[in-house]
Amino acid sequence: MEHTKLLRTALILAIITVVYNIAEGIFSVYFGASDETLALLGFGIDSFVEVISGIGVLHMVIRMQHSSAETYDKFERQALRITGTAFYLLTAGLIVGSVLNIIKGLKPETTIAGIIISSISIITMFFLMKAKLSIGKKLNSDAIIADANCTKTCFYLSFILLGSSLLYHFFGIAWFDIIGSLGIAWFAFTEGREAFEKSKAEKMGCACGCHST
Repeated sequence: MEHTKLLRTALILAIITVVYNIAEGIFSVYFGASDETLALLGFGIDSFVEVISGIGVLHMVIRMQHSSAETYDKFERQALRITGTAFYLLTAGLIVGSVLNIIKGLKPETTIAGIIISSISIITMFFLMKAKLSIGKKLNSDAIIADANCTKTCFYLSFILLGSSLLYHFFGIAWFDIIGSLGIAWFAFTEGREAFEKSKAEKMGCACGCHST
């Protein structure tokens, strides 16, 4: 009974993660494009890629409710490969966008939206990270603990956006937005690499640039 209740909680957390990332992606891409802030735009696209990863985790938790899921199935491996490809494309796009912004001398109109969105994300990801870690330990599940560490990566990514947005807001130097977007690009690259590594691994792990340690 307790095991079933814990898995139900894990399922709810997985659903919250997917729904939140969809909402975060929509707002971030909209304001990132309208305010011409590359860091926020990249953060939003990253959120949409996280949705693909989140769907894979959601599928995994559903499998765990019916059997002992210790390895990825075909659906989850495909989700990991799509996630990895999307992260690599995001990395390339952010690098090219940063170069173009430098050449054209473009800078954001405002980064207020980035400050608000990243602050909300920090609070949300902290809650999800702690809740997933607690459930993972109680279930003795390396896969759920790894997903908690994945959420930790998103937590750190939010600080990059917050830092670059605050610095630009107070100093108005375009390089702060560029540095923020390149920081997100680096995380996207590592997440993409990890996703492909996990798609080939026998044991379950996180698809977001983390390890289940």
